[in-house]
Amino acid sequence: MIKPLADRIVVKPAEAEQKTSSGLFIPDNAKEKPMQGKVVAVGPGRKNDKGEVVAMEVKVGDVVLYGKYSGTEVTVDGENFLIVKESDVIATL
Repeated sequence: MIKPLADRIVVKPAEAEQKTSSGLFIPDNAKEKPMQGKVVAVGPGRKNDKGEVVAMEVKVGDVVLYGKYSGTEVTVDGENFLIVKESDVIATL
């Protein structure tokens, strides 16, 4: 499993909808990038100016919303993940 550093989190993106409400199937290249996912790993937190670690606000298991073009996509053992900074998280659901 991926172990994030500092104020980064590992997110398993939600699956994009496979077909439209009218029943048409959407090909992979036409799907929109998901903007929500489940947190699977959390770093220890960022350091402030005094060198103290500031705890993370999100935790493993949270479902989060993040910016459309945020983070770095990685594939581990055939699964897709997104590594984002905590500041890229817009909200928790």
